[in-house]
Amino acid sequence: MKKIYRYAFIASALFAFFGCEDLDTIPEGDNVTTEQKEEVVLNDPSKAQAGVNGIFAQFSQMTPNEDALGASRHNDFGYPSVMLFSDANGMDVVQEDNGYNWSGNDLDYTDRIHTSNECQIIWNDMYYMIRGANNVIGSIDPETDDETIQFYLAQGLAARAFSYWNLAQLFQFNYVGHETAPCVPIITEKNAKEIADNGGAPRATVQEVYDLILADINKAIDLFTIAEGKGIKRDDKRYINLAVAYGLRARINLTMHRYSEAAADATSAIAESGAAPSSIKEASDPAFWTVDESNWMWGIIISETDAVVNSGIVNWISHMGSFNYGYCWYNGGKQINKALFNTIASTDVRKGWWLDGDGNSDNLTDEEADVMAEKNYPAYTQVKFAPYKEELRASTNANDIPLMRIEEMYLIKAEAEAMSGGDGKTTLENFINNYRDPSYVCPVSGTDIQDEVYRHRRIELWGEGLNWFDIMRLNKDVDRRGGGYPNASMVFHIPAGSDILLWRLPEAEIEANSLLTNADNNPSASVPEPVADVD
Repeated sequence: MKKIYRYAFIASALFAFFGCEDLDTIPEGDNVTTEQKEEVVLNDPSKAQAGVNGIFAQFSQMTPNEDALGASRHNDFGYPSVMLFSDANGMDVVQEDNGYNWSGNDLDYTDRIHTSNECQIIWNDMYYMIRGANNVIGSIDPETDDETIQFYLAQGLAARAFSYWNLAQLFQFNYVGHETAPCVPIITEKNAKEIADNGGAPRATVQEVYDLILADINKAIDLFTIAEGKGIKRDDKRYINLAVAYGLRARINLTMHRYSEAAADATSAIAESGAAPSSIKEASDPAFWTVDESNWMWGIIISETDAVVNSGIVNWISHMGSFNYGYCWYNGGKQINKALFNTIASTDVRKGWWLDGDGNSDNLTDEEADVMAEKNYPAYTQVKFAPYKEELRASTNANDIPLMRIEEMYLIKAEAEAMSGGDGKTTLENFINNYRDPSYVCPVSGTDIQDEVYRHRRIELWGEGLNWFDIMRLNKDVDRRGGGYPNASMVFHIPAGSDILLWRLPEAEIEANSLLTNADNNPSASVPEPVADVD
C-alpha cells in the first residue's frame, strides 16, 4: 500500500471522518486522548452520527481511487464496483466484451493480476470502509449504556463485519476446509498503533477473520436489540438496523455452513424487518430502483446531487440499466445466462425480468418494449431494473442500489432448513407460490434442495452482486457453456477450487507492508482458456 493504501491500514483508527477540529485536537493543538474522545461523543452524539455517516458515504463515491490508480476510472464508484466486478466474473450476468464495456478485465479474469486496477479498487474500497468503521468503534466506550450511542456503535460493528465478510470470500476459498488458510490482514481500532509501529500486518487466517466477523456482528445484534427496544430507529435504509444485522449474520452463517444458525437468523430477520416480498403483481413490472420499495431491507441511497450522478455515466445504473442513458446503450447491455433463463417456468413472473429468445417480455409496456427495440438489445437482456423514477430514457442516473432484500432471507431460510434437517421444501414452495409462481412445485427433497435454492438465488438476486459468493461457498464451477456469451473468447469452464478464482493482494500492498512478501500472496494463475460452447 503506497501512501493512500497504507493510510487505510495504519492511520489512527480514531481519525478520519470526525475531523481534526471535532475530535483530534483542541484549540492549543494538543492531541486529545481516547477517553476524552469518548466523553465528547457521549456529550454530543452527533459526533458519533457523523462517523456513521462517514462509513456509509464510502459505499458510493465518485472515482475514490483516482489518485491511487493515477487516472479516473469509470468503473470506480465504491462498493457497487465490487458488485459489478464479481458478477462479471461469474456466469449469470452475460455481456459482450467491447470498447464500451468496462467489465472486460472481469470477464476474462485479467483482473486477477496483482497490478490490475480492479484488484486495487476492491482492496482500497473495502479497507476504506473498515477504516470508517474503526473510527466509530474506537471513539465509543464499548460499555456505554446510552442507547443512542449503542445504536451508533452497532452500526460500526455491523459495517466492519460486512466488509471483512466480503474480503474473506474474495481473497480465499470458502470457510469450511480452509480455516487455517491465509485470508486478509485484520485491522481494528485496537491494533492500529501496533500495525503502524510494525510497518504493516500479516495475513490473518480464515478462522481468525471469521472470529472477528462473528464477534462484531454478535455484539452489533446485542446493541441493536437494546437500542431499538428503547425506541431508537435508523433514519433511513442506508443504515443498518436489527433486521439487517440478523440478515448479515444469516449470510455469514450460511457461508460458514452453520445451517441451523443461518435458518434462525433468517427467521429473525424476516420477523424484525416487517417487510414482505414484492407481490406477483409488483414483480411484473421493471422495478428495483428505490429503497422505498417495501421489500428492500438495506440499500445505497443515491441523490440527484451526488457526484456519481452528475458524472452522467460513472455510476452503477449506467453500467446495468437498459432503459436509461449510460454505457448499456452502447455496449449491448446485460443479459441473463441463456441456460439459466430456460429453467424458469413460463408461469414464473420472473421470466419477464429479461427479454426472451425472440426479444420480448410480458412484463413490458409498449413504450418500454419500444426502448428495447430502439437500442437494439439482444435476446435475454435484463428489464429487471427500472430507470430512475421509472422515466424511460432518463439521463439522471440516481437509482438507489439494493444491498439486501427480504426475498433473500426466505431463500436462506429454505436452504438452511433443508441442510439442517428442517422442512426447507415447504418454505421454498410457499415463498415461490405466494410471490413468484403459483404453479411451482419443488422437484427435489432433502439436501438436494440446496441446489434448487441456488437456482432460485441465481434468478431472484441476478445483478445484485451476490452470485459470486454463492459460487465460492458452494464450490461451484464457473461454467459459461450454453450461457449465450457473445464472445467465444469468454466461454470458460473453470473448475471449483482453481487458483484463478481468488483475487490477489495488490502489488502496492506487498511493497508497502513490511510483514508481507510476494510469497505471502495468493498463487499467480494463468487466465482461463476458452472452451467449445454448447447450445
